[in-house]
Amino acid sequence: MNSKPNDNKNPWNKNTKSKIPTAKNSKNPEEKFKEAQQKLQAAVQKFTKDYESSEEEEELEVDNVIGTILKDYDTSGAGKELLRTRGFLEEAFQSGACTCLICISSIKRTDAIWSCEKCYCFFHLMCIQRWSKDTIFQQKQALEAPVQVRRIKLKWGCPKCRHEYEPEQIPNEYRCFCKKITNPKFQSLIVPHSCGETCRKDLQPYCGHGCLLLCHPGPCPPCPVMVKVTCFCGHSEPKIQRCSNKEWSCSAPCNKLLSCGKHKCSQPCHAGDCLPCSKKSVQKCVCGSTQKLRDCSTPVWQCEKVCRKDLKCGFHKCDEICHTGVCGSCKLSEIRTCPCGKSNYQLPCTEDTPTCGDTCGKVLECGMHICNRRCHKDKCSQCLETVTKSCRCGLHKKQIQCCKPYVCETKCKQMRDCNKHPCNKKCCDGKDCPSCEKPCGKTLTCRKHACASVCHRGPCYPCNLTETLKCFCGATSIVVPCGKKKSTKPPKCSKICKKSTECHHKKSVPHKCHFGDCPQCKQICDKPRDTCSHKCPSTCHSSVLMKFEAPRASTPWEQEAPTITKCALPCPNCIVPVPVTCLGGHETADYACYLAIPSSCYKPCKRELPCGNHTCSKDCHTVEEAPNSLKAGKNCEECNSGCTKPRPEGCTHQCPKPCHPGSCPPCQLMVRIKCHCNLSQPYVSCKDWTTGDRDALQSCGNRCPSKYPCGHQCRANCHQGDCPNAEDCKKKMKISCPCKRIKKDITCDVQRKTGGVLECDEVCAEKKLEERKLKDLENEKRKKEEEIKNQKELEKYEKMMQGKKKSKERKNVEIVEQKSFMQKYWMFIVGFVVVAIGIYLSLS
Repeated sequence: MNSKPNDNKNPWNKNTKSKIPTAKNSKNPEEKFKEAQQKLQAAVQKFTKDYESSEEEEELEVDNVIGTILKDYDTSGAGKELLRTRGFLEEAFQSGACTCLICISSIKRTDAIWSCEKCYCFFHLMCIQRWSKDTIFQQKQALEAPVQVRRIKLKWGCPKCRHEYEPEQIPNEYRCFCKKITNPKFQSLIVPHSCGETCRKDLQPYCGHGCLLLCHPGPCPPCPVMVKVTCFCGHSEPKIQRCSNKEWSCSAPCNKLLSCGKHKCSQPCHAGDCLPCSKKSVQKCVCGSTQKLRDCSTPVWQCEKVCRKDLKCGFHKCDEICHTGVCGSCKLSEIRTCPCGKSNYQLPCTEDTPTCGDTCGKVLECGMHICNRRCHKDKCSQCLETVTKSCRCGLHKKQIQCCKPYVCETKCKQMRDCNKHPCNKKCCDGKDCPSCEKPCGKTLTCRKHACASVCHRGPCYPCNLTETLKCFCGATSIVVPCGKKKSTKPPKCSKICKKSTECHHKKSVPHKCHFGDCPQCKQICDKPRDTCSHKCPSTCHSSVLMKFEAPRASTPWEQEAPTITKCALPCPNCIVPVPVTCLGGHETADYACYLAIPSSCYKPCKRELPCGNHTCSKDCHTVEEAPNSLKAGKNCEECNSGCTKPRPEGCTHQCPKPCHPGSCPPCQLMVRIKCHCNLSQPYVSCKDWTTGDRDALQSCGNRCPSKYPCGHQCRANCHQGDCPNAEDCKKKMKISCPCKRIKKDITCDVQRKTGGVLECDEVCAEKKLEERKLKDLENEKRKKEEEIKNQKELEKYEKMMQGKKKSKERKNVEIVEQKSFMQKYWMFIVGFVVVAIGIYLSLS
């Protein structure tokens, strides 16, 4: 109550009872703090008055602009494929989000930039120009150096992804992302560095459509156009899919015929070719001598057997392995050349090819010179001519024998794969420089150890060593990576409680140190039971808190509160699964131990009855007086069924006996069969028909009515298949010459051997000549008659065309036919021929 007002405002004087004396003109500490704060703010405003930074760029409405860019793109179902392009768009809007990797400074919205075609990273236009020109300049200097490792092609790469560009691709102007407009102006409603028009770049993979977004950074998103396409197998109806994801599977079986030509593809509808047939089949080799079980997809295979058939020459054998068709001709019997190939020889296959004696002239292994030896059969010798050779790295030349390599002593100065140490390999071509084997030795991120790996590019792997971090008392510790000890919190202390147990267990479950009573024991009771041999598997119940209600009092004020005490509970019923077999021994199931009493499973008994064919169909029961565990007992049912055993192959009759053990008696019924020639139908017993010789039973003994291929009747009795001894037929038959004049009787076997053809003799030839002459006379006579007919028709036509006046002046023209020799004397010639034929026939 006696404190000053300023004491209530000072937080340090809240709990102080003593009063600090102050002078009249002294200032309050709070006023001093406000005064110092005002001076500091004035200094900051004075320092930052004329300062310009990238933060002065006003924030753009990113969401609205990005929505405008994506307005023509169907974003439904695009998923993660559009996130990458959206990330590039957001970075382009954020002030200072993009950093030039060359000058390590932020890229503003109004700066001239260049973006890589591969990784789409932004760089200042001036930075990338300096970078590319410096790279080309360094490569040109390396080419002009006195020691050149190898010829390199001038190229420059992106500073981030190292994608290579040609010198002609050095950017010299600032273009928008779609490369349509030069020096695009910044506008707040479009993406910085873009032209605001539709991109229209060809989408990848190429599908024929263009990008629908406005001019944007980063990759073009997948094609969103909806097209109607069928599945891979083409069995299902086409459905509408995105063009970028137009390939789809209907999940139905492919059912395309596999390459084996027998089976079909059972895989679900898939892209590409079907997998080879996975089934196996017995296949013969190419020559057909061997067969084995092989993959059905490779039906053509060759065994290791050499043909060894005699060739046509009769001296050599075929050396080909497992082939089809006729063996080829002997290669030694064909036209052969001498070893040098200048002379050809046609020699028997038993003679060796001689040398021609001319100069060999073959190109040696060097590929530049030819062999000067005479034609020889052995291998040409090495080239010994002296030539001027360049070493492997191409820096030195020397005259040396053509067959010997030339390696100089100049060491390669190209950098190894670590890009830190030179190759130093003698006469290296610069293409196969060995990898660097020197140790790295860089200090790792832990700042304590050095990198033990081989010299390499890029950052080193983290330190693989560890450190132990302990708690304050040292009872608990954890292992952390090397260098993380200071930044990791120490572990919490977890000392173990050492109190004695209250239950029957000797030791309690380890737990942290605590106040009050220990928690209830969670261990297994494990006490032995009196009713069975199993131990109690329940949670410990020797010391359990139980609530006991007090007895009900007669008056309210006499009622006592319930008491909670620790007591031991009895073990519950044993529920350990015990295998119990049913009365019939069909199945064994697990029951709780206190319920383990054998009972019926109500399945059929299925013990074998005395007949040996059927089983007992009673429900599961206790079998009495059974000889074993499979036979029926005294109290099982009796069999009253008929015999159901399968009959022999070919027998369709039923066994007459009731159900019986052992085999059935032979069938004595008669069956009607047909003979081989189908002329009679004898009866035989079913037993003889199923077990005997069917060919002998089907023969009726009569003569076979079939005919041999020659047309004569078979001489054998009734038989099966083709008629035997058809080539021994000796029946007589008539043959004649082609003109049917000469006829002769011969036997059938002679006709098959000789062909049965008679040739015409001289009389047949004269007869043919006379017939040909008579035919020529008739043809000539017919031609004359046709000429006369045509002449008459021509006169009739001319008469019709001339008219009545000119008919008086027409003169009759007499047609004088001049007859040939044959027309004049044909009757005498025919008579002479007939007389000559008669005389010849009388003499023969």
